[in-house]
Amino acid sequence: MPCACIRRDIDERMSYSDLGPSDLPLDIAPPEGVSRPLWKSLYQNLKDRLAPEKLPPLSLTSRPVNLGMLVGDYLGLPWYRSVFTNIGDYVLPDTQPPLQLESRPVDVGELLGDEIARPWWTSLVRNLADRIAPEKLPALQLESKSFNPFVPSDALLLTNWSNVIDGPKIFLPDAARPAVTAPALILPTLPRPEPMQAEFVNDLERDLRRDLRNSKLRQRFLMLVFAAEVVFLVAGRYILNSQFLHR
Repeated sequence: MPCACIRRDIDERMSYSDLGPSDLPLDIAPPEGVSRPLWKSLYQNLKDRLAPEKLPPLSLTSRPVNLGMLVGDYLGLPWYRSVFTNIGDYVLPDTQPPLQLESRPVDVGELLGDEIARPWWTSLVRNLADRIAPEKLPALQLESKSFNPFVPSDALLLTNWSNVIDGPKIFLPDAARPAVTAPALILPTLPRPEPMQAEFVNDLERDLRRDLRNSKLRQRFLMLVFAAEVVFLVAGRYILNSQFLHR
Protein backbone atom coordinates (compact mmCIF):
# COMPACT_ATOMS: atom_id res chain seq x y z
CA MET A 1 0.00 0.00 0.00
CA PRO A 2 1.45 3.46 -0.85
CA CYS A 3 2.41 5.92 1.86
CA ALA A 4 -0.35 8.37 0.94
CA CYS A 5 -3.03 5.73 1.50
CA ILE A 6 -1.53 4.90 4.90
CA ARG A 7 -1.51 8.57 5.93
CA ARG A 8 -5.14 9.00 4.92
CA ASP A 9 -6.12 5.88 6.85
CA ILE A 10 -4.32 7.11 9.99
CA ASP A 11 -5.96 10.57 9.74
CA GLU A 12 -9.40 9.00 9.44
CA ARG A 13 -8.81 6.78 12.48
CA MET A 14 -7.57 9.73 14.54
CA SER A 15 -10.63 11.75 13.59
CA TYR A 16 -12.86 8.85 14.66
CA SER A 17 -11.00 8.46 17.99
CA ASP A 18 -12.36 11.83 19.22
CA LEU A 19 -15.95 10.62 18.84
CA GLY A 20 -17.90 8.64 21.40
CA PRO A 21 -19.02 5.04 20.97
CA SER A 22 -22.51 6.14 19.90
CA ASP A 23 -21.23 8.78 17.43
CA LEU A 24 -19.12 6.39 15.32
CA PRO A 25 -20.63 5.78 11.87
CA LEU A 26 -21.75 2.20 11.34
CA ASP A 27 -20.64 1.00 7.92
CA ILE A 28 -20.79 -2.74 7.25
CA ALA A 29 -20.35 -2.40 3.49
CA PRO A 30 -17.26 -3.95 1.88
CA PRO A 31 -14.31 -1.62 1.27
CA GLU A 32 -14.10 0.38 -1.91
CA GLY A 33 -11.08 -1.53 -3.17
CA VAL A 34 -13.14 -4.73 -3.57
CA SER A 35 -15.36 -3.36 -6.34
CA ARG A 36 -12.69 -1.09 -7.88
CA PRO A 37 -11.61 -2.20 -11.39
CA LEU A 38 -8.07 -3.29 -12.03
CA TRP A 39 -7.16 -0.36 -14.27
CA LYS A 40 -8.41 2.15 -11.67
CA SER A 41 -6.33 0.51 -8.95
CA LEU A 42 -3.26 0.50 -11.24
CA TYR A 43 -3.81 4.16 -12.15
CA GLN A 44 -4.23 5.17 -8.48
CA ASN A 45 -1.05 3.34 -7.47
CA LEU A 46 0.95 4.97 -10.28
CA LYS A 47 -0.45 8.38 -9.34
CA ASP A 48 0.48 7.91 -5.65
CA ARG A 49 3.94 6.71 -6.73
CA LEU A 50 4.74 9.52 -9.21
CA ALA A 51 2.81 12.46 -7.74
CA PRO A 52 1.89 11.65 -4.13
CA GLU A 53 -0.66 13.80 -2.37
CA LYS A 54 0.83 16.42 -0.07
CA LEU A 55 -0.66 15.96 3.40
CA PRO A 56 -0.08 18.08 6.49
CA PRO A 57 2.31 16.76 9.14
CA LEU A 58 0.92 13.90 11.17
CA SER A 59 0.00 14.88 14.73
CA LEU A 60 0.35 12.02 17.19
CA THR A 61 -1.06 12.24 20.70
CA SER A 62 0.40 8.92 21.85
CA ARG A 63 4.00 8.30 22.81
CA PRO A 64 5.93 6.82 19.87
CA VAL A 65 7.72 3.55 20.40
CA ASN A 66 10.77 2.63 18.36
CA LEU A 67 10.12 -0.82 16.92
CA GLY A 68 13.18 -0.86 14.73
CA MET A 69 12.96 -1.89 11.10
CA LEU A 70 9.58 -3.19 10.01
CA VAL A 71 9.22 -6.65 8.54
CA GLY A 72 8.25 -5.29 5.12
CA ASP A 73 11.30 -3.00 4.97
CA TYR A 74 13.55 -5.82 6.19
CA LEU A 75 12.29 -8.17 3.46
CA GLY A 76 12.76 -5.45 0.85
CA LEU A 77 16.49 -5.16 1.53
CA PRO A 78 18.93 -6.99 -0.78
CA TRP A 79 20.55 -10.14 0.51
CA TYR A 80 24.04 -8.64 0.93
CA ARG A 81 22.72 -5.94 3.28
CA SER A 82 21.66 -8.57 5.81
CA VAL A 83 25.08 -10.29 5.53
CA PHE A 84 26.96 -7.04 6.15
CA THR A 85 24.58 -6.13 9.00
CA ASN A 86 25.18 -9.47 10.73
CA ILE A 87 28.95 -9.13 10.35
CA GLY A 88 28.84 -5.58 11.74
CA ASP A 89 26.69 -6.67 14.71
CA TYR A 90 29.17 -9.47 15.47
CA VAL A 91 32.33 -7.34 15.16
CA LEU A 92 31.02 -4.06 16.64
CA PRO A 93 27.76 -4.74 18.48
CA ASP A 94 25.50 -1.80 19.15
CA THR A 95 25.76 -0.52 22.73
CA GLN A 96 22.25 -0.34 24.14
CA PRO A 97 21.24 1.65 27.23
CA PRO A 98 20.63 -0.28 30.45
CA LEU A 99 17.33 -2.11 30.49
CA GLN A 100 14.78 -0.50 32.81
CA LEU A 101 12.62 -3.11 34.50
CA GLU A 102 9.49 -2.19 36.41
CA SER A 103 8.87 -5.67 37.77
CA ARG A 104 10.67 -7.30 40.66
CA PRO A 105 13.43 -9.66 39.45
CA VAL A 106 13.31 -13.26 40.63
CA ASP A 107 16.40 -15.47 40.75
CA VAL A 108 15.63 -18.58 38.72
CA GLY A 109 19.19 -19.89 38.68
CA GLU A 110 21.12 -20.61 35.53
CA LEU A 111 19.11 -20.43 32.32
CA LEU A 112 18.88 -23.33 29.91
CA GLY A 113 20.52 -21.33 27.11
CA ASP A 114 23.55 -20.63 29.31
CA GLU A 115 23.87 -24.32 30.23
CA ILE A 116 23.80 -25.35 26.57
CA ALA A 117 26.33 -22.67 25.58
CA ARG A 118 28.94 -23.93 28.05
CA PRO A 119 31.57 -26.48 26.89
CA TRP A 120 30.99 -30.14 27.71
CA TRP A 121 33.94 -30.49 30.05
CA THR A 122 32.53 -27.89 32.47
CA SER A 123 29.54 -30.14 33.09
CA LEU A 124 31.87 -33.10 33.67
CA VAL A 125 33.97 -31.13 36.18
CA ARG A 126 30.84 -29.89 37.96
CA ASN A 127 29.47 -33.45 38.30
CA LEU A 128 32.79 -34.71 39.67
CA ALA A 129 32.93 -31.84 42.18
CA ASP A 130 29.36 -32.58 43.34
CA ARG A 131 30.31 -36.24 43.72
CA ILE A 132 33.56 -35.68 45.64
CA ALA A 133 32.68 -32.60 47.70
CA PRO A 134 28.90 -32.08 47.63
CA GLU A 135 27.51 -28.74 48.65
CA LYS A 136 26.32 -28.56 52.25
CA LEU A 137 22.71 -27.46 52.36
CA PRO A 138 20.79 -26.38 55.47
CA ALA A 139 18.44 -28.79 57.18
CA LEU A 140 15.11 -29.25 55.44
CA GLN A 141 12.24 -27.57 57.27
CA LEU A 142 9.16 -29.78 57.23
CA GLU A 143 5.75 -28.44 58.20
CA SER A 144 4.01 -31.84 58.34
CA LYS A 145 3.86 -34.05 61.44
CA SER A 146 4.59 -37.77 61.82
CA PHE A 147 1.61 -40.09 62.17
CA ASN A 148 0.99 -43.56 63.55
CA PRO A 149 -0.37 -45.87 60.85
CA PHE A 150 -2.00 -48.17 63.44
CA VAL A 151 -4.23 -45.45 64.81
CA PRO A 152 -7.19 -44.78 62.49
CA SER A 153 -7.76 -41.18 61.58
CA ASP A 154 -9.76 -39.15 59.11
CA ALA A 155 -6.65 -38.31 57.06
CA LEU A 156 -5.45 -41.95 56.76
CA LEU A 157 -7.22 -44.58 54.70
CA LEU A 158 -6.60 -48.09 56.11
CA THR A 159 -7.14 -51.29 54.17
CA ASN A 160 -9.92 -53.71 55.03
CA TRP A 161 -9.17 -56.89 57.01
CA SER A 162 -10.73 -58.94 54.25
CA ASN A 163 -7.98 -57.78 51.88
CA VAL A 164 -5.20 -58.46 54.43
CA ILE A 165 -6.19 -61.98 55.58
CA ASP A 166 -4.28 -64.69 53.71
CA GLY A 167 -6.38 -67.84 53.18
CA PRO A 168 -7.49 -70.31 50.56
CA LYS A 169 -9.61 -68.89 47.78
CA ILE A 170 -12.98 -70.53 47.33
CA PHE A 171 -14.66 -70.31 43.98
CA LEU A 172 -18.37 -71.01 44.01
CA PRO A 173 -19.70 -72.92 41.03
CA ASP A 174 -21.66 -70.94 38.49
CA ALA A 175 -25.37 -71.35 38.28
CA ALA A 176 -26.61 -73.84 35.71
CA ARG A 177 -27.50 -72.18 32.48
CA PRO A 178 -30.69 -73.17 30.72
CA ALA A 179 -30.15 -75.41 27.74
CA VAL A 180 -30.61 -73.60 24.49
CA THR A 181 -31.70 -75.70 21.57
CA ALA A 182 -30.65 -74.45 18.20
CA PRO A 183 -33.51 -74.05 15.78
CA ALA A 184 -33.61 -76.40 12.86
CA LEU A 185 -31.98 -74.92 9.80
CA ILE A 186 -34.19 -74.93 6.77
CA LEU A 187 -32.14 -74.81 3.61
CA PRO A 188 -33.82 -73.06 0.72
CA THR A 189 -34.48 -75.20 -2.30
CA LEU A 190 -32.76 -73.89 -5.38
CA PRO A 191 -34.72 -73.95 -8.63
CA ARG A 192 -33.47 -76.36 -11.27
CA PRO A 193 -31.89 -74.65 -14.26
CA GLU A 194 -33.55 -74.86 -17.61
CA PRO A 195 -32.05 -77.22 -20.22
CA MET A 196 -31.22 -74.40 -22.64
CA GLN A 197 -29.46 -72.41 -19.93
CA ALA A 198 -27.49 -75.47 -18.76
CA GLU A 199 -26.41 -76.19 -22.36
CA PHE A 200 -25.25 -72.58 -22.80
CA VAL A 201 -23.18 -72.76 -19.60
CA ASN A 202 -21.62 -76.05 -20.72
CA ASP A 203 -20.67 -74.59 -24.11
CA LEU A 204 -19.16 -71.53 -22.43
CA GLU A 205 -17.11 -73.72 -20.08
CA ARG A 206 -15.93 -75.87 -23.01
CA ASP A 207 -14.77 -72.78 -24.95
CA LEU A 208 -12.99 -71.42 -21.90
CA ARG A 209 -11.12 -74.70 -21.35
CA ARG A 210 -10.08 -74.77 -25.01
CA ASP A 211 -8.78 -71.17 -24.82
CA LEU A 212 -6.79 -71.97 -21.69
CA ARG A 213 -5.26 -75.06 -23.33
CA ASN A 214 -4.31 -73.06 -26.43
CA SER A 215 -2.77 -70.30 -24.32
CA LYS A 216 -0.63 -72.84 -22.43
CA LEU A 217 0.60 -74.35 -25.70
CA ARG A 218 1.36 -70.89 -27.06
CA GLN A 219 3.25 -70.01 -23.88
CA ARG A 220 5.38 -73.16 -24.11
CA PHE A 221 6.15 -72.51 -27.76
CA LEU A 222 7.25 -68.93 -27.03
CA MET A 223 9.46 -70.15 -24.18
CA LEU A 224 11.13 -72.65 -26.51
CA VAL A 225 11.72 -69.93 -29.10
CA PHE A 226 13.22 -67.66 -26.46
CA ALA A 227 15.51 -70.42 -25.19
CA ALA A 228 16.63 -71.18 -28.76
CA GLU A 229 17.44 -67.50 -29.34
CA VAL A 230 19.51 -67.34 -26.15
CA VAL A 231 21.43 -70.49 -27.09
CA PHE A 232 22.01 -69.16 -30.62
CA LEU A 233 23.34 -65.81 -29.31
CA VAL A 234 25.64 -67.42 -26.74
CA ALA A 235 26.97 -69.93 -29.27
CA GLY A 236 27.52 -67.24 -31.91
CA ARG A 237 29.38 -65.04 -29.46
CA TYR A 238 31.56 -67.95 -28.39
CA ILE A 239 32.36 -68.81 -32.01
CA LEU A 240 33.22 -65.18 -32.85
CA ASN A 241 35.50 -64.91 -29.83
CA SER A 242 37.28 -68.15 -30.72
CA GLN A 243 37.82 -67.00 -34.34
CA PHE A 244 39.15 -63.66 -33.14
CA LEU A 245 41.62 -65.37 -30.82
CA HIS A 246 42.87 -67.71 -33.59
CA ARG A 247 43.61 -64.75 -35.82
